[in-house]
Amino acid sequence: MFLPRPLPDGTYVDLVTPFRNGDVDLVGLGALVEWQIQSGVSGLVVCGENGETANLTRAERMQVIRRVVDVANGTVPVLVGTGTNCTQTTVDFTLEAKALGATAAYVVTPYYNKPAQGGIYRHFQAVAEAVDLPLVVVNAPARCAVDLQMPLLERLASLSSVIGLVDCTGDVTRLSQIPASCHARLRHYSGHDRTSLSFQLAGGQGSFSLAANVAPRQMVSMHHAFRVGHFPAARTFQDRLAPLFSALEMEHPVVAAKQALSILLGTAPDVRLPLVPLDEPACAVLKAALTLLGDRHMRPWAKAS
Repeated sequence: MFLPRPLPDGTYVDLVTPFRNGDVDLVGLGALVEWQIQSGVSGLVVCGENGETANLTRAERMQVIRRVVDVANGTVPVLVGTGTNCTQTTVDFTLEAKALGATAAYVVTPYYNKPAQGGIYRHFQAVAEAVDLPLVVVNAPARCAVDLQMPLLERLASLSSVIGLVDCTGDVTRLSQIPASCHARLRHYSGHDRTSLSFQLAGGQGSFSLAANVAPRQMVSMHHAFRVGHFPAARTFQDRLAPLFSALEMEHPVVAAKQALSILLGTAPDVRLPLVPLDEPACAVLKAALTLLGDRHMRPWAKAS
């Protein structure tokens, strides 16, 4: 039986994929990964929900995974998004992720075709049986149109390859409904930035974050303050981040995150259709939110004095 090691607690960044002049910007991607590692994130997600993965060719996808694995160089776990609405394609992507050096696969529930709970279980069972790679299950019903119900979660927890669950619903009460056996077997992470601190207060082990692309130090510090019992400091970080969370949600979060990174790192804000750039009012709100994070954050490569 395959017995994978658990992932560490903490903040994982669900990376955007930088583009420039129509191509994947591997230089910009490397700079982003280096910044995240220097900022103390617990791990990296590539080709995940925020990576515009559906707009990448197979060759581009492999380039992106190789680049992130190479730059990370074993310093932090690298999780690769392999979930699709086709079980065989998900298996193929997961095999590919393992071959390219992934620490684990980040597998969203099958989307669009709305399988029954039994079909979702067999989907993950097929992946687990085909590939000896740890699996982190992502439950994002708003995007996928299917939701993991508690009986199904218990069945998934029985699969030895499944080591974690990312809940993107924003409903922190769901954590209290999870059976004790699942808590013992799985790490539970928030996939919703605005409620990630509340999720940890309810018993979660960390978060998989879009906002960490833009504010990695603050997201990491919020989690660390909570873990060491400094709750007022954690709440202060949450309050400081709140304007950024709101700004990222004004139009499209990935578009907004790329616009913010163009300010912070100089990467291009380019997206691929059907996504389009932010309009001017949203850009103004985003710039104001970045300013509220502090001057040092606006200079991410500045050395500590």
